[in-house]
Amino acid sequence: MNNPTRLLIALMAFALPFTIRISAADTPAKRRLLFTEYGKGPNRFVELDGDGKLVWEFKPPSTTVIFQALPNGNILFGYGGTPTGVREITSRGETVFDYVSKSHQVFGCERLANGNTLVAEQEPCQAVEVNPKGDIVHVTPLTTNVKGFHLQVRNVHKLANGNILAAHEGEGAVREVDPQGKVVWEYTGVTNTGEAQRLANGNTLICCGTQKRLIEVTPDKQIAWEFKAEDAPELNITWVSSVQQLKNGNLLVGNFIRGQEGKGAHAFEINRDKKVVWKWADHSLIKSLTTVRALGE
Repeated sequence: MNNPTRLLIALMAFALPFTIRISAADTPAKRRLLFTEYGKGPNRFVELDGDGKLVWEFKPPSTTVIFQALPNGNILFGYGGTPTGVREITSRGETVFDYVSKSHQVFGCERLANGNTLVAEQEPCQAVEVNPKGDIVHVTPLTTNVKGFHLQVRNVHKLANGNILAAHEGEGAVREVDPQGKVVWEYTGVTNTGEAQRLANGNTLICCGTQKRLIEVTPDKQIAWEFKAEDAPELNITWVSSVQQLKNGNLLVGNFIRGQEGKGAHAFEINRDKKVVWKWADHSLIKSLTTVRALGE
């Protein structure tokens, strides 16, 4: 065996104990994303594959900022124009459900476990439950001091106890009301909030809009966890507009960078240790987004 060969074998033997293997758990998952672009760019749905490439886009009938990705692959969204209401489309744009509201505007909506649809109507401010035929089966009055209809209510969710949890953007308040509309819990002072979700532990996760933070509060209104702009300055958090709880326990957050276009991340994934494990910041594709969802979750 010549000297160069001996040297090569020795170097390989030395290197082997120090080889680092990167497991799948250490690598951020590729996310298929669906989001609504809104602001300086066109108002549209955009779907990206796991590599961040555009695979589909759809223009809603009028202003859309909130949607729900359904388990069957369809998309449920509120639209606020003339007319206004909630529509369900297939993953390629075919309408399969359309509820036209008599209110002034609708943005928030949710498909319920019983197959009905919860509609957040503005002026009058109320949560309306409609069946698959579009018939109204129940109306829950919602409380807000905002008179102009545009900012009265955003996301609404029906809780396991039958109550409604609503985010009132214009007032900066989150309220839980019983089926008759009586306020049984509220958390205020969350400017431009558009989303609140009740967690399995009884706490409430709240997007605090232009306060540039995401908080988890206890039933007695204490902050149990908080993620703020200063926790990750590189994201340029401008307006926390949406949140999705992922299967891995992390949170996918939408950052509405209206007025800050071209800077920071549109969406990012964080864990409960406040570590940013993934972000998406393609400013050539969109200007700003409102709601973002990882598909397949």
